[in-house]
Amino acid sequence: MSKKIKIGIFFGGPSREREISFMGGRTAYEHIDRRYFEPVPIFVDSIGNFIKVEPETLYEPDIRSFYPSRNQNNGFKVYIESLGPLRDTQLYKLIYKIGSQIKIEELKEHIDFAFVVMHGPYSEDGNIQGLMEWLNIPYMGPGILGSGVGIDKPVQNKLMELATGQTKKYKTISKDFWENADKSKVFSELIQELGFPLVVKAPHQGSSIGVAIVKKRSLEEFSKGMSQCFFETKISKKDWSKLTHRQKKNLMEKMSNLDEGIGFPVVIEDDTIYHPAELFKYLDKYLINNDFAIISSTNAEDYVLIEEFISGQEFSVGVIQDDSGKAFALPPAEVYGEIQTFDFKSKYKSSVSKKRIPVETSNHNLEVIHEKILKAFEITGMSVISRIDGFITPEDEVLLHDPNTIPGMSPASFIFKQMAEIGFNITDAITYLVRQSVRERIRSGKNIKSLRDLLKSIDEMIMTAKQNPRKKLAVLFGENEEEYSTARKAYGKYGGNEEYEPVAICAAKNGGKYRIPLNLMFKPDIMEFGMSIGKPKHPFIQKNIDQVAAIREFYVGNVDFNVFKVSEDEFVRNYQAVYDCSKQNLEIR
Repeated sequence: MSKKIKIGIFFGGPSREREISFMGGRTAYEHIDRRYFEPVPIFVDSIGNFIKVEPETLYEPDIRSFYPSRNQNNGFKVYIESLGPLRDTQLYKLIYKIGSQIKIEELKEHIDFAFVVMHGPYSEDGNIQGLMEWLNIPYMGPGILGSGVGIDKPVQNKLMELATGQTKKYKTISKDFWENADKSKVFSELIQELGFPLVVKAPHQGSSIGVAIVKKRSLEEFSKGMSQCFFETKISKKDWSKLTHRQKKNLMEKMSNLDEGIGFPVVIEDDTIYHPAELFKYLDKYLINNDFAIISSTNAEDYVLIEEFISGQEFSVGVIQDDSGKAFALPPAEVYGEIQTFDFKSKYKSSVSKKRIPVETSNHNLEVIHEKILKAFEITGMSVISRIDGFITPEDEVLLHDPNTIPGMSPASFIFKQMAEIGFNITDAITYLVRQSVRERIRSGKNIKSLRDLLKSIDEMIMTAKQNPRKKLAVLFGENEEEYSTARKAYGKYGGNEEYEPVAICAAKNGGKYRIPLNLMFKPDIMEFGMSIGKPKHPFIQKNIDQVAAIREFYVGNVDFNVFKVSEDEFVRNYQAVYDCSKQNLEIR
């Protein structure tokens, strides 16, 4: 077999979505196929340093738990930018506590391919893609054009209007205009023009960060939403004076959380403040002589996007490609449960929201969703992978919004659930992302010889693996929540194992053992798992399965989507190892 390909897993980055990227980096490292690839974790800090780290780093609770060093935090959890301008020696000491710095010009010495799981500005807007192009390092996902479009929401809206004919109403308002406008008049005119409620968005953010839904006809609520999306907050002397020391500290901590606060550094008038402890002291002095403080992030938006509120089912659809570049939409998914909107918490933190595939709607609507998704994918210049969201209105109109060029990649992410429905586990999906990205870079007309050689190496490895199947590892679990949860983790963990191929086996209460297809291992809980076993395949999903048969055959081989009983003789004869989820131990036979 050819020499393993070194895959640099780039996670972190400067954007507000860096913690989502951190989870994606862990997923990529855990699930990448070790038969073909050697993972190289590369943490990109929020001031742009590339740091090669040990895999253990990926198992910290979050980025602020390991970087910068805890003794630098002055009682708060902060990111590196909160330490302010650092001397080279100070920075190097912090970097070398977690790994070794890689200079940009040296990246090519460490990796053959950049698996970029960073999100937002600098990461999904063509910046990191342009850097990799310059260094002749192939990278995951769309190219510079698709990335540039994928980060700019107003441009996306215009292109999707052109692609699908949709007439979604929206408007942009600059910071300068807003500060000098008659705000009451602006609010009234927006309601007249766009209807009510209103959705206010930061135009260059993802993961529903910087999104406010204004549901009250209140100028105060609207102004609060505008400030949220400009990443600005106002603290009055009156409110500050009422807070205890602990409450003030809590407020500073909340402000430093990127999913709910404006983040640091911040600006008050002409003063830049880096650290929450520094802002605490600053406000104590500033609000003695001032009635309020206007605090703005140094990474604030210059304008915001205001859209009409769309009522209806919100869905999400992934898109993949074959070697010719033809795009295929995956089964549409939706979040359901006790949620009011598909926001950051429902995507990543909620315990009550669940994901359902396909969207609960008519077959006609599912067909329309796919038709429009594929048109949007093409016109926005996407390639390799994309996730495009949208709504089905009560009138059965399909409206699209927010294409994503690097979808979230936690094990529970939409993209992996959708790919499981067509026969790809997370490991197979990552292999697809690497190989198809190399194929797309070849289309650029640059560095062709090297890219073709890399593609050939990957293909040879895949073919060799098919000819030399791995031993079967039974991931054995009972019909209870704890064991099912353990089984899902073990099933994913062993997906990229060099020696063993995981197969999910349910030890049912009736005493029988049943081989479980992989899509059922992505259900949210044991109840939905049990309810799904007896259901026939949804005809729209079956159509999806048939459409991508050639792609699946190349990457995965033959996939059985059925549940079937395994006799004791078959179990002993066909499985060379067992991971018992009740005991959480591995038995090699």
